[in-house]
Amino acid sequence: MARDALRPRADYRWWHSITTRWSDNDAYGHVNNAIYYHWFDTAVNTWLIEAGLLDIANGDPIGLVVETQCRYARSITYPEPVEMGLAISRLGSSSVTYRLGAFVPGTEGAAAEALFTHVYVGRDDRRPTPLPAAWRKRMESLSCP
Repeated sequence: MARDALRPRADYRWWHSITTRWSDNDAYGHVNNAIYYHWFDTAVNTWLIEAGLLDIANGDPIGLVVETQCRYARSITYPEPVEMGLAISRLGSSSVTYRLGAFVPGTEGAAAEALFTHVYVGRDDRRPTPLPAAWRKRMESLSCP
């Protein structure tokens, strides 16, 4: 069964550099799959902070991860740097699905591609809440097909 190709660089709207570490490699000589999830979480939250949408200590609403998915196309190994591409593939009333691509610099094809869904909830009651209009406007700048 053939699988769809991972999305190219052009499908991402924002970029974040990641430095691999010696400890990221596993016994098989490549970055362990669990490390990619650290990168995805870091990229999403870095963008939210830079966009002025995430105040870790006092912000309301807050995003809770409710679903993730990752497909791998090639290995990354220490000391290769990583460029994380970020886009929004779905913007719901209280949820956002981010698309992330892990790229080695100078390559067009992603080494891995992920979907990462936040549901935004009230800090105190943890119930889904509509995204504020200012958030929605800012997030629309990352929308992709």
